[in-house]
Amino acid sequence: MNAVIELRDVTREYGRPPTTALSSVSLRVERGEFVAIVGPSGSGKSTLLNVLGTLDRPTSGTVLVDGVDVADRNDRELSALRAHRIGFVFQQFHLSEGVTATDNVANGLLYAGVPIRQRRARAREALERVGLGHRLTHRPNQLSGGERQRVAIARAVVHRPPLLLADEPTGNLDTKAGEGIVSLLGELHSEGTSIVVITHDVELARRLPRRVTIRDGHLEHDSATRAGVTA
Repeated sequence: MNAVIELRDVTREYGRPPTTALSSVSLRVERGEFVAIVGPSGSGKSTLLNVLGTLDRPTSGTVLVDGVDVADRNDRELSALRAHRIGFVFQQFHLSEGVTATDNVANGLLYAGVPIRQRRARAREALERVGLGHRLTHRPNQLSGGERQRVAIARAVVHRPPLLLADEPTGNLDTKAGEGIVSLLGELHSEGTSIVVITHDVELARRLPRRVTIRDGHLEHDSATRAGVTA
C-alpha cells in the first residue's frame, strides 16, 4: 500500500542568494500513522508543512501524495487534491467572525463541489464529531479558544481527508484546552485518520507514537528509524 504522503530528497530554497529552508529531506508517512515533527523556531517546520500539504513546491526532489508525483500538477489540480485528500489545522483558527460554527465548517467543502444543503448537513455531523453539537449556531466570538480550535478541526475533517496536517494546534490555548485538542486528535487518529502535528513542544511530541526532529532544514532524528532504515 502507498504511503499517504512521501518526500524524497526534497530541498526548498528561497531568495537570491538562496537560503536553504529544507535540505535533502526524505520522509514517508504511512496510512494510520500519528507523527510529531518537532523543532525550534527557524528549523524549517513551517516550510516542511507547506511542502507536505502541497501549498509550496520544492526546489528539487519529489513529493508523492498517495503514490502520485504532484510535480506535474497545476495549481488548480493541486487545489482539488487538497480539497479531497488533505485537511489543515493552524495555530491561528482562521474562522470567519460573523459566521456560525456550522457555516464556518461548511465552507471547508466549498471547493469539493458539495451542494449547500449537504455541506451544512456534513458540517453539523463534523461538529458533533468534535463535541460541539451544542454550538452549531454560535459565532467565533461566542466560543472559547478550545472550542474555536475544535471548529477549525471540524472544518479540516469535514471532507473526510485521509491526512490531517496540524500546525501548532495547541499553541494559542491554555493547558486544559490544549489537552482537549490533543485528546481529540487522538480520537480522530483511532478512527483512521493519518495525522502529522508540527510543533515546538517537545513534551507534546514525546506523547505521540512517532517523533521526527528537524533542525536547520535537516531531519535530525526519526523515532521510526531502525538501523538507518525508516520503517
